[in-house]
Amino acid sequence: MACPFLKVLLVGVSFLGCLYPLVDFSFSGETREQKPNFVIILADDMGWGDLGANWAETKDTANLDKMAAEGMRFVDFHAAASTCSPSRAALLTGRLGLRNGVPHNFAVTSVGGLPLNETTLAEVLQRAGYVTGLIGKWHLGHHGSYHPNFRGFDYYFGIPYSHDMGCTDTPGYNHPPCPACPRGGRPSRNPEKDCHSDVALPLYENLSIVEQPVNLSGLTQKYAEKATQFIQRASASGRPFLLYVGLAHMHVPLSRTLPSAEPGGRRPYSAALREMDSLVGQIKDKVDLTAKNNTFLWFTGDNGPWAQKCELAGSVGPFTGSWQTRQGGSPAKQTTWEGGHRVPALAYWPSRVPVNVTSTALLSVLDIFPTVVALAGASLPQGRHFDGLDASEVLFGRAQAGHRVLFHPNSGAAGEDGALQTVRVERYKAFFITEALTTFCTEKGAKKKSHLNR
Repeated sequence: MACPFLKVLLVGVSFLGCLYPLVDFSFSGETREQKPNFVIILADDMGWGDLGANWAETKDTANLDKMAAEGMRFVDFHAAASTCSPSRAALLTGRLGLRNGVPHNFAVTSVGGLPLNETTLAEVLQRAGYVTGLIGKWHLGHHGSYHPNFRGFDYYFGIPYSHDMGCTDTPGYNHPPCPACPRGGRPSRNPEKDCHSDVALPLYENLSIVEQPVNLSGLTQKYAEKATQFIQRASASGRPFLLYVGLAHMHVPLSRTLPSAEPGGRRPYSAALREMDSLVGQIKDKVDLTAKNNTFLWFTGDNGPWAQKCELAGSVGPFTGSWQTRQGGSPAKQTTWEGGHRVPALAYWPSRVPVNVTSTALLSVLDIFPTVVALAGASLPQGRHFDGLDASEVLFGRAQAGHRVLFHPNSGAAGEDGALQTVRVERYKAFFITEALTTFCTEKGAKKKSHLNR
């Protein structure tokens, strides 16, 4: 006989003293197959070569390398765009920017966001009984109904856009260096157009701003605490959960507090990479302690490294775009060259995903949506064409093939934003436009501009 239906409302208090949201944790005594939990971690501006398991020259990702050894590593995995907002919109909808209406980045002054007629992964799982949380960067609209709490996330803690899009009192390493927020009503002292100094960067917990400007040196620890709290509470509730973590790493500015704590005065990028790796390790450890055998953890990146940031940018590994760089251009973020969209990717699910396997399947961030929906036993939204595929057979070692054809949309370096002028067909790749005004780094770290017309 089934136990009586029990409904529990939990109200927690965060370490900031703010009310944790009212989350309806409810369960039934009926016997049924347990639904899996999902943790999706998205790094920002991380290069394919920044993962030690991919590139032997990298020595800063011990936790991620361990995850690769305990799960599956994808070496031909691609972001759905080579810049922030379009890539994130594609992850949450399974659709390219030309379909979901997000072909370019949103600005601080943007009043819109991911179109409201698009259904997010969080909304699909929420309807399937999941409790959903977002920790970190959103960048899909920060006004009114575009806020994460209205796009399927029960809980949100993070920043509304990239952390270089607002001033802080603790500016980190960046090119050009940006000043702290102006004080006492004084105008900004910085003439650089790349620095945003008019609005202090806000930190949200649900609909409330809990810190402004954000203290960047403490943001990583706050993300770790909030992510582990969410996993603990959701696991204890008995409800399945989705946690999406949008990391600030490896986007500039990089924290100035890191190198002093590193042995031998490590360069800022390596120190930040180690901090990111530690954060991912803390999240994985919490999963292992609370719901190890029923939680699928997927780690990947939103696009390649921001090459214009010189020594503050990551590694594309072997994908240096020799033809492009000989012309004086960048092969990384914002471009459709391989370093712009080929990203690290790991899958971890003990007893389900094979251990220490390297997959050469052609896969994409677009595949996260249909794969997670299928594993959750939910249904895809009707009346939509999806560009991703269900990669379950690859994940479980029953297939080696992914996409045959994969489009790479223009992302700012050339052509119209979102246009499909680069395509991958099996082992071949075709470009239909390569013209761009590109900023690149010299050997001395200075920046120059070159007009490509090939």
